[in-house]
Amino acid sequence: MQSGDLQLQPKATPAQNLWRDWRGFVVFIFVMVIFRSAVADWNQVPSGSMLPSILIGDRVVVDKLAYDLRVPLTLTRVARWDNPQRSDIVTFQSPKDGLLLIKRVIGIPGDIVSLQDNRLSINGIAGEYEKLPLEVIHPDLQMPFSHADIFSEKLLGEERQIMLFRNPSKSTVTSFQPITVPQGYYLMLGDNRDNSGDYRAIGLVPRSAIIGRAQTVAFSLNYDDYYLPRGDRFLADLK
Repeated sequence: MQSGDLQLQPKATPAQNLWRDWRGFVVFIFVMVIFRSAVADWNQVPSGSMLPSILIGDRVVVDKLAYDLRVPLTLTRVARWDNPQRSDIVTFQSPKDGLLLIKRVIGIPGDIVSLQDNRLSINGIAGEYEKLPLEVIHPDLQMPFSHADIFSEKLLGEERQIMLFRNPSKSTVTSFQPITVPQGYYLMLGDNRDNSGDYRAIGLVPRSAIIGRAQTVAFSLNYDDYYLPRGDRFLADLK
């Protein structure tokens, strides 16, 4: 063969052809997995433990860089710049069974927290409670939860809405003795105080198990109305 002749390229194998056709999609999926693992994610909320703040069917955006930087797909921290504060809504792995949960931070390290008949006290300061009128409650909560009331809870400069059943079951824990939250741990409660697997069921949550802070509702589907979207929940802030 003369030097000026074209050399034949070897024929691509099926595996090479497959990679060429799908590599863009594979790279996209890889980047999305890394992003959702270490930067931000959206989580479906299928239960009512955070009513009325988070509705059943909400998809919440979780900021996984709110407190620290983790190695993707692990709980290993490589940098930390903040810690959860009282009233933050956070996602974490349950210390009881490893399930992903979303609850509100009630007690931070050093706090003395107690609950008496669903009334909170932190560091000797009792919360203030006011029953809210029906018109300020989300329409999807007015009929299905006519057996419960929504209250404003004010404590240590924070205000949030909580749900209390009018006649909670006898197995519901509505009180616990004062506990001092140790260093490296947090006390979590659900806003639906009579229907939440929180501190009363799983104990204190170690700092290392906290994944990120929930800040916004990405979108929401009404499971009781043919999965129609709730327009008023689109990009709604969580308080």
